[in-house]
Amino acid sequence: MYPTRPRSALRTAVVWEVVRAALEKRAGELGQPVLDIVDTGGGTGNFAVPVARLGHRVTVVDPSPDALFALERRAAEAGVTELVRAVQGDTQTLPELVEPGSVDAVLCHGVLEVVDDPAESLGSLVATLRGGGVVSLLAANRNGAVLARALAGHFNEARAVLEAAEGRWGTGDPMPRRFTGEELALLAAAAGLRVESVHGVRVFADLVPGVLVDTEPGAMEALLKLEQAAAEQPAFHAVATQLHLLATLA
Repeated sequence: MYPTRPRSALRTAVVWEVVRAALEKRAGELGQPVLDIVDTGGGTGNFAVPVARLGHRVTVVDPSPDALFALERRAAEAGVTELVRAVQGDTQTLPELVEPGSVDAVLCHGVLEVVDDPAESLGSLVATLRGGGVVSLLAANRNGAVLARALAGHFNEARAVLEAAEGRWGTGDPMPRRFTGEELALLAAAAGLRVESVHGVRVFADLVPGVLVDTEPGAMEALLKLEQAAAEQPAFHAVATQLHLLATLA
């Protein structure tokens, strides 16, 4: 089961399948069915609630009280209130909120783009892991943004994304930072992680006209299958909107 509605599944299905399989594998390695998981920036529980429905304990750390309120309501509706803990905070306050070496997996989705220091933030997350713990890292892809701006006819902005240190097209760019696959891999290595797999996320979903997906019979299902098939192919990583790294703590 995907964690979102069918239309939104185009954006989350690839990551969900990787995360679900990784948690299942980790639980098997430890010989225990219930894992302790931290979801930083988890907001309203798009991943936390489905993970809790698998039977795992999830602590969601997010700076927004409104998002955490929505998370608690969503967890209650799903019947997993006892497995979901909502904590207001961020990666800077994480050491005060989660005991070091106490969790089996960390979800870090859409966080490194907005923090002041990605390396420091990732280091704080990794510090919460037990040995062999899993990290699911999802971040905006610089090269995918180059393609998107160019296809929209904004050629100067496309070049700016390509050349700017933080992968932005200008002061009006709402994304504070983007990464290449190499940059994410280096961040992971510096934090003591071993990258297990890399997937391209939203390779086609953001390029295909929404009206086509919504009105053409079978188009959404076919596009979803195409996304899943292309996600593992390195040739498509460069054009994906996001990159997903699954890594483990040595």
